[in-house]
Amino acid sequence: MDLLNPSSLVALVTLIALELVLGVDNVIFISILASKLPVAQQARARTIGIALAVITRILLLLSLSFIANLTEPLVAFGDFEFSGRDLILLLGGLFLIFKSVQEIHQKLEGEEGHRSKRVAATFKSVIIQIILLDIVFSLDSVITAVGMSNEIPIMVIAVITSAVVMIFAAGVISQFVETHPTVKMLALSFLLLIGFTLAIDAFGVHVPKGYIYFAMGFSVLVELLNMRIRAHEAKPVKLRKAVALEPPTKRREAA
Repeated sequence: MDLLNPSSLVALVTLIALELVLGVDNVIFISILASKLPVAQQARARTIGIALAVITRILLLLSLSFIANLTEPLVAFGDFEFSGRDLILLLGGLFLIFKSVQEIHQKLEGEEGHRSKRVAATFKSVIIQIILLDIVFSLDSVITAVGMSNEIPIMVIAVITSAVVMIFAAGVISQFVETHPTVKMLALSFLLLIGFTLAIDAFGVHVPKGYIYFAMGFSVLVELLNMRIRAHEAKPVKLRKAVALEPPTKRREAA
């Protein structure tokens, strides 16, 4: 590999940009899951989640023969043939839809300040969920990258570079999403859309990612305009918090 070669340099820059775009949905999901944890653990969960995503991508890049086998038909149901990749995308898409709907329900219909085993999140459970979705997002990302370049070092450099950028951006994205409830609902809607496209991709219906990201970008632009209009309103939008966030000492003092 010669990075001074113009073609290699163009491929590297293109892959970095691609990894950043494809990593946005992963960062949003990680940020939403991490927001369920105590504030002191959120940054650590985001960093570990992104680091695990990088490790998963690199391992997949170093096992291209394994990826090639994943695209071979594995099982058939009626007129549909499913490869290992298809099954992973289908299960991952359904899991993403389930988690997004569950989160939307808790924020809009859940009981304010209610704490139970059903809604309480632990650091371990959040990391496990991040790992499961990292596998799905990484598989999709690596297959796209392999289609653009045959140089493993270029792909590894692109993955690591984009990960470093995402680690620094994750905190800003997470804070912005948590501060603006309507943006959080929009982000969850994005995850619903992405989960749906992953699921139908397993059935051979491929939706170009350009359409998806254009719709997401346009929606964000409209919401930014709405936020500017709402900035002068007295009553901000609020979502329900399933788990009380104030520390125990404050609750005892209030009592």
